[in-house]
Amino acid sequence: MFYGRESELQKLEKLYTTNDFQCVILYGRRRVGKTTLIGEFCKDKKVIFFSALETTGAANLKVLSKAVNSYLYPDSKANMAYGEFEDVFTKIYETAQKEHIVFVIDEYPYLASSDKSISSELQHFIDHMFSRTNIFIILCGSSMSFMENQVLGYKSPLYGRRTAQFKLEPLTYLKTAEAHRELSKADNALIYGITGGIPHYINKLNVSNGLDEAIIEGFLDKTSYLFEEPNNLLKQELREPSVYNAIIAAIADGASKLNVIATKVRLESGPCSKYLSVLISLGIIGKKTPVACGIKNKVLYFIKDNLFNFWFRFVPENISAIVADKTATVYQREIKPYLNSYMGKIFENICLQYLVNFAENLPFIPREIGSWWGGNPETKQPEEIDIIAINGKDAIFCECKWENKPVELGVLDNLKRKADIFKQFSRKYYYLFSKSGFSSGVADAANKDNFLRLIDLDALYKSAF
Repeated sequence: MFYGRESELQKLEKLYTTNDFQCVILYGRRRVGKTTLIGEFCKDKKVIFFSALETTGAANLKVLSKAVNSYLYPDSKANMAYGEFEDVFTKIYETAQKEHIVFVIDEYPYLASSDKSISSELQHFIDHMFSRTNIFIILCGSSMSFMENQVLGYKSPLYGRRTAQFKLEPLTYLKTAEAHRELSKADNALIYGITGGIPHYINKLNVSNGLDEAIIEGFLDKTSYLFEEPNNLLKQELREPSVYNAIIAAIADGASKLNVIATKVRLESGPCSKYLSVLISLGIIGKKTPVACGIKNKVLYFIKDNLFNFWFRFVPENISAIVADKTATVYQREIKPYLNSYMGKIFENICLQYLVNFAENLPFIPREIGSWWGGNPETKQPEEIDIIAINGKDAIFCECKWENKPVELGVLDNLKRKADIFKQFSRKYYYLFSKSGFSSGVADAANKDNFLRLIDLDALYKSAF
């Protein structure tokens, strides 16, 4: 089932219908759905599809030659040998002079690594041959740094040759819900909290027998795909997976500051910072600073990838019981009772997405949005605010509650108390987000106060259901 990428698909189709030369750069982290999007786009088109391998240039030339021959001679078992990439590119050019074709190089970083001259050679063909045709070239890659530096970067031979670029991000919480409209809004939020909007993970989570069973089968069965995915991905991407594994585990255990993380994994801060930078580039770890305070050195690290977040939160500490096949017991005793707590930060992210992308009739367009933490100058106690959105002298203060009970007036009073810390804002709005609705007292307060807004799951998922 194709879902969540309709906008990107429409843009690709619009480029194709121009009937002009196109060189599209499409990239994003692994499992994000790049190849699925390309496959959907290519369904009704003439396509030469080449998926590069992590091997030698000669071996990749052989695979590309086979892809070209399969397109040109689909009914023949003959496999014409091309001695150089120049020869096979020339054949593709000759074909493009006669018909409108799509030429896909999937995992382009593998090809470029196997033959250092391939980018220059491809650039030459684009400049002097391909650009004279209406060929639709797609260069696709999972290595974010390579695609941004070695393909899109200023020093790349291919710089300036692209006609469009698509950086595929994980699906939003709303797009994630398109996969399972039959489930409740709360279940869809939890699916987002587990998969992070990565289509491959959403598809691997079998919810046909309910979400409880899907989690047991997907994460607690030692033979399942998702059970092995974090370790497999680290091994695939990194040379020292054990060190990165320890860093992620430290953050999952509550460490969020660089010095604390470094101490837990017994590294100096400098090397630890470099490891964290790699994990950030892979989209596994994120970092944030508090908004609305002008202080940019109060960095906190967090697990950005929800699958890693869920896995490291629940699997390692229960691994002995999981290996002993006590999966149902582990879920009922060690996971399900703590899902609301786990979803707390996830729900904050969902609410932030809502404010940035989906909310209607905000009082202003936020110029800065994020969470805040710091000291209360009056009480000298630490305080936190889930979300603050600001523009000039205006601010929205948000509290996000993922609980099995309605939000009470005390939550609103506490939010207003914390908002009083910020004297620089002359106009303050208050947004309460809740999984389970609001008490009658809160509802009455909202009816009397134009600066207070209440958002429940129905409002958050309004455009998805």
